[in-house]
Amino acid sequence: MPGGKVVTAARKSEGRTVRSGTARAALVALGLALGMGCGGRALPSPPDPEPMNRDTYVIGVQDVLKITVWKNPELDVTVPVRADGKVSVPLLDDVQAEGLTPEELKEVLTSSLAEYISSPHVTVIVLQMNSRTVAVMGAVNRNGSIPLGKDMRVTDAIATAGGFNTWARKSKIKILRRTKDGVVEYRFDYNAYHKGKAPGTNIVLMPGDTVIVPD
Repeated sequence: MPGGKVVTAARKSEGRTVRSGTARAALVALGLALGMGCGGRALPSPPDPEPMNRDTYVIGVQDVLKITVWKNPELDVTVPVRADGKVSVPLLDDVQAEGLTPEELKEVLTSSLAEYISSPHVTVIVLQMNSRTVAVMGAVNRNGSIPLGKDMRVTDAIATAGGFNTWARKSKIKILRRTKDGVVEYRFDYNAYHKGKAPGTNIVLMPGDTVIVPD
């Protein structure tokens, strides 16, 4: 019946509109939650940051540390940073690690262990930087937070999130970043970048960044 076909087509169209509207609403809500007040104006791509090194990295919860004491293997441990920001170390029990650099934690351990052993030589290595994450939202196959690997770029984060889904608008990708002056926005046109027309836009991500792929 002609009328029935019209109604069926209308219902299918309505279903697509609802799904699309829901996805857009989620992205809008995310933007509002992050305080995105850029008025649609994106900033130029920032330069790559200086290479991260062990002396400037700040230890966070869920990081995994390897602590060794020279010539005292019984004191060597590989430990996660607990939710309270502390690690368990032989002889010292719980030691605050969150918020310190590896060098600062080394100094704390060296000073504390000096009460028990002569001239301790301590090494602190961050084996897993699990406290560093970014969020990937929108038209990707797996939404959510992912660990931030060393020098991870926008394309790396999207690949880790399972890649684009069928409806991804690859030319309209946004990167939101919190700064001391508020949230700033960068843009990434994957199609242009893939063709070699947008060098420098596949930026290095920072802890706490949010990558949004609209549909």
